[in-house]
Amino acid sequence: MVETQRVSWWQRPWVLPLGFLVVAFVSFSLPRYLTLDKAQSMVPQPGNHTWHYPILVGHVIFGSIAILTCVLQIWPWFRQKHPTWHRRVGRIYVFAGVLPAGVMAFAIGIVSPFGPMLQVGNVILSLLWLGTTIAGYRMARRKRYVDHRRWMIRSFALTLSIITNRIWGVVAAITLTPQLDTTFGGSEIALLYTQAGVSAWVGWVLPLLIAEWWLERGDARKRRDRSARQVERPKVSV
Repeated sequence: MVETQRVSWWQRPWVLPLGFLVVAFVSFSLPRYLTLDKAQSMVPQPGNHTWHYPILVGHVIFGSIAILTCVLQIWPWFRQKHPTWHRRVGRIYVFAGVLPAGVMAFAIGIVSPFGPMLQVGNVILSLLWLGTTIAGYRMARRKRYVDHRRWMIRSFALTLSIITNRIWGVVAAITLTPQLDTTFGGSEIALLYTQAGVSAWVGWVLPLLIAEWWLERGDARKRRDRSARQVERPKVSV
């Protein structure tokens, strides 16, 4: 039996900056919604949908739980050193994070006040977020841990996409704002809808593509290793 190589926490230097980034993001985003003051919301109420703000608050709270627990779940040292806590935190990630946050994201996405491009992007994102997470949980319950890992990597990529969404929002604003009077004919609404839509789509599509590339790269490496072992295996003469 081949022993799994233990990974020290300091051998994954990306963990600390990622954790800092996530904590900073939640510290900035969450408090304004804990006040239950609509005036502090970064998303205006669309039309007469009075249910929108309470659902938005719930989405932000449960989403914060998802993104904070996500950091622990992708930390190799934590998974290897504390497998029991990994499973417990995983249940929190699924049932107190992604599932309620994803359902609420679907409802919010349908009536988003930032245009149809963002609406479609957020609805698809919420469905993929729920689907990958449920698939990952089911694989763990069936003890198919390789498949569990693959689905959860996709889920984590979508969870963290809320941060990349904000980054691409800044890029879109810097790139598109100078084109207000030309490409958008002076329409600030068209400019806003385009910026929001582009940042939303790129924000989750790119991380998901990177996750798929990462998974395929790992599979390709494993196939090469298996092929090499088969070539090196000594022939037994009869």
